[in-house]
Amino acid sequence: MFKFFKRVKTVVGSELNAMLDKAEDPVKMLDQFMRDMAEDIREVEAAVAKQIANEKMLKRKMDDAKAMVEKRQKQAEQAIVAGNDDLARRALEDKKQHESTATSLTESWERAKQDSEVLKTKLDEMKQEYQEMNLKKDSLKARAESAKTRTKINRSMSSIGNDKSRQGFERMEEKVLRFEAEAETSEDLSSASRTLDDEFEALSKNSEVDDELAKLKEKMGKQ
Repeated sequence: MFKFFKRVKTVVGSELNAMLDKAEDPVKMLDQFMRDMAEDIREVEAAVAKQIANEKMLKRKMDDAKAMVEKRQKQAEQAIVAGNDDLARRALEDKKQHESTATSLTESWERAKQDSEVLKTKLDEMKQEYQEMNLKKDSLKARAESAKTRTKINRSMSSIGNDKSRQGFERMEEKVLRFEAEAETSEDLSSASRTLDDEFEALSKNSEVDDELAKLKEKMGKQ
């Protein structure tokens, strides 16, 4: 995991827990890890492109040197046919210099080609690992969000029925009981404050109603 990335080492298990312990946001940290990995890939892509360009330049110079070897060989043969040994000798001397150059360039090109292959393989592996980590990131982000949600819910539930909440509830219940007691007391006081005259007046009103009721019954023949 993260075998080819210099910025990112591991992001599973203990490291995810460490992020939570440090109050770091795992979602943001995972996104940052992916940005770092993408930056590593871009840097390797640039290095691969540069190496391939260098490889192509060496091959072109190597091919040019080999072409000059063949050219000088043919020119030497042509000079010999023409009977110009001096010109043939100079052509062969220049041919030897190009042969030496071609040999050196061939060795450099082969090393460059090998380095290019190594870098391209590494880049492919990095891209494959990046894709795997990108999928894993989505899973870890979902797990982190779920864990945060569960923690929030658990904390909310643990606050229900704790000493502070229970004491507050009991205090409100006591207050309501006190209000009810005060209301009953005020009703008793109101009844006790009625005067004797008030009671006789009520009795007189009741007698008048009874007399009227008796007259109505007599009129309707209901007696």
